[in-house]
Order: sequence, then structure tokens, then C-alpha cells
Amino acid sequence: MFHLHAIWPRLASFFLFLLLWQLGAMALESRLLPLPEAVFAVLRDGFQSGEIPHHIGITLGRVAASFVLAMAIGSAIGIAMGRSRLLDRLFDAWLVLFLNVPALVVILLAYVWFGLIEAAAILAVAVNKIPNVAVTLREGSRALDRDYLEMAHSFRLGSLRTFRHVVLPQLSPYFLASARSGLALIWKIVLVVELLGRSDGVGFQLHLYFQLFDVASILAYTLAFVAVVLVIEAVCFRPLDRRALRWRR
Repeated sequence: MFHLHAIWPRLASFFLFLLLWQLGAMALESRLLPLPEAVFAVLRDGFQSGEIPHHIGITLGRVAASFVLAMAIGSAIGIAMGRSRLLDRLFDAWLVLFLNVPALVVILLAYVWFGLIEAAAILAVAVNKIPNVAVTLREGSRALDRDYLEMAHSFRLGSLRTFRHVVLPQLSPYFLASARSGLALIWKIVLVVELLGRSDGVGFQLHLYFQLFDVASILAYTLAFVAVVLVIEAVCFRPLDRRALRWRR
């Protein structure tokens, strides 16, 4: 249940943003910065026609597939490197390499090697995020409390139960940090992937409206998608964050 004292600063900040936007647009009197009501009119028309939900749904599907793939592979790599000095020494240079390869290069190579197909788009996005997840989970694995691990060994919990009841609770903040930063990064990369090689999705629409110099539509799609991401943050990540930290109390 939301309390007024907790949400009023966010509401005040939102209305301040709208006020500054309104004043800036009125001062410029230019198509480059349309009035808020013009953008909201595009939003309304887009939702009524079903165009905006259609393209947002397609983009969210790509975001979800890339997110799951990147989190699963990156977490496995990071935990393995954090628990094994040999693996860490062998593959640390690989990790640094992939962390510094530009996302655009990965996208272009994926399309060149595999073609302009859906799998190539999802793979390109996942590859860009996997190193970040691996680095975060590697640091989390290194920071595990050895006292808990020794206690689990003394009580002969076994590898699976130790991982579930001792390792995972300590790694949960690192998982959530990777997930939050991953969502923010992945949806931005998905838009680039769609702009370069897909025929639908929010990125494709933004490219289309860029060619038409339709700033109102660009802002409408941006606001719609950011709103969806904020809802995901509020509904999914914040409750998970509170639940994951219960063990510390």
C-alpha cells in the first residue's frame, strides 16, 4: 500500500518536469520541442489504434529473451570464475575483451554472420550484457562469507543445499544489481538492434519517425516505453529487493 508522504515527492518531481517542458516548448516555439499536450495526443492515438502496444510488446519480447539468456549465462560464468582461481586467471582477459567491444560491433557482426533474423538480434543483445553480469557475480562470489560456508560444510548440507540456502541468499543483491542494470542496458541495445535490422519494434518506429522529423512521435514512443520499464521496476525488482534482504535482518 502506498503512503502519500512516500509518493508526493515523485509526483511533485513529475509535475515540475512537465512544467519545465511546457515552458521550454512555449519559449522555443519550434517543431524540435513539441508541447506536452501534442506528445500526449500522439500517445492517445497510438494506444487507441493499437500501434504503440503492438510495437512495445514486440520490443519487450526481445528484451525478455535477451535478459533471461544474458542473466543465465553471465551468472554461471561469474559464479564459476569467482569460486575458481584457475578459471578466473584463464578467462579474465576474455572478460575484459568482451567488456570493451562496442555494442554496435557485436550487433553488426551478428547480422553479418547469421543474417537479419530474430535469433541474431537476441544473441547480439545478450552477448553485450553477459560480461557485465559475469563481472558483478564474480565479485559477489568472491565476497561470500566463509564462516557460513564452513558451517554448511560442518553440518554436511551438501553442494545443492549449500548453494540454495547459503550461497544464493548472499548473492541475491548482486543478482538484483545485475538485473536492474541489465534491464536498463538491454532495452537500449534492443532499440539499436531493431533500428539496424528489424522491421518492427520501438527501435524501428523511432528510426521511421526520425526520417520524418516527427519529434512528437519520437517522444511519445520514448515516454511509453520508459513508463513500461518503470512499472517493471516497481512491480518486480523492488519487491524482490525487499525479499532478498530479509535474511540480513
